[in-house]
This record gives sequence, C-alpha cells and structure tokens, in this order.
Amino acid sequence: MIKRNAEAHLGHWYSKSHRKPLVLRGARQVGKSTLVRQFAALHGLALDEINLEKQPALDRVFKTLDIQKILMELEGLLGRKPGQPNSLLFLDEVQATPHALAALRYFYEELPELPVIAAGSLLEFALAKHAFSMPVGRVEYYHVGPISFREFTACTDPALVPWMEAAVRFEAVPETAHRQLLARLREFFFVGGMPEAVQSFIESGSHTEVREVHRS
Repeated sequence: MIKRNAEAHLGHWYSKSHRKPLVLRGARQVGKSTLVRQFAALHGLALDEINLEKQPALDRVFKTLDIQKILMELEGLLGRKPGQPNSLLFLDEVQATPHALAALRYFYEELPELPVIAAGSLLEFALAKHAFSMPVGRVEYYHVGPISFREFTACTDPALVPWMEAAVRFEAVPETAHRQLLARLREFFFVGGMPEAVQSFIESGSHTEVREVHRS
C-alpha cells in the first residue's frame, strides 16, 4: 500500500464539524479512487461506492435533485441504504454523470451528516456540455496529483526521508545520504508518479515491468 500525503487532507475534511461534500479532481490513473478506499479502510468506514461510469441511467435520477429519490436508487444498487453510521458515500467517475455534481448541494443542505466524496477526471470538459450551475459554496475541491518524490522515497527507502526534509531546509546532509537520494531520484525519473507503476517497481524492482505498465 502506497501512503499518500493526501490522506492527511481527507482526515482533516472528515473531522470538520461543518463538512461539505468533497470533490477530488485530477488526471486519470493518479490514484483518486484508491486514495478514498484506503482512507475508508484506515478509519473503519463502510464504503458505499458507486462507479457512475457504469451507471449512465443515474444521470436522470440525479437531475431531479431529489435526495430521497437518489438515495433510494443508490440503495437498489448497493443492496443497503447509504447514510448509515460510520459510512462514506463515494461517487466515482462523476464526470460521466454531471448532474451528480449539482446534486451535491442538496446532500450538504439536507443530509449534512453523511460524508460524501465525488471523484472525477477532466471535469472541465464534462461540465462544458452542461448549463446547470455549480454548487458554489456547498462543496469543497481538492486536486490529487501523481505520486511525489517524497512519497516515492517514503515507499522505497523511508530511512532517507528525514535527510530529504533536512535538504529542503538547506541543512547539511551526509554525502552518503546525498548519493542515495540521487540514486532514488534517478529511479523516480524513470518510474514516474503513476501509482500502478510505483507499485510495480516496489514489488518487483524491475524496470522492464515498469515499462510494461507505462505502455499499457
């Protein structure tokens, strides 16, 4: 499991007394869905996950903006009612069902106790085709990027992280640690920040397998 710095932001969001639905933005394959699943597991939350790309008919349901009707449809898909204690509603691939974004306002106003996360890629392109107003002030946004060099080092050689942080503060770093950090940086330049490629490298140490991930 790759620990992401974004987990701390999700923890801060979840603990807010006036929590708004959270929209995770970012390119495909940067780990948005995995981040939410890991967060739910870490906090012992039942994850009610709906992949909206696989449920295009739900766009008509979300368009009604009727939260009770929406919850009834989601219950039919999940086999249980969303909004139970210690649960998290996760609307993945939200760009495929743009009216779900408009409905987030009513989750906030009518069901504020339910934690809701929506995740989508290239949302600007999806929203350009729709005329509804975005729920300004009713949702919170967070951008998830690729794995950073710090996250990569924490996964591959955690003992080097304190030296990396010391270097960022312009403090003296032993030459041995500096050489190891340079070696890790060269690896990172090759592997990149795609979580699947990083996971492949951690498990196999094979540049060939990483190249196969890149090609796919």
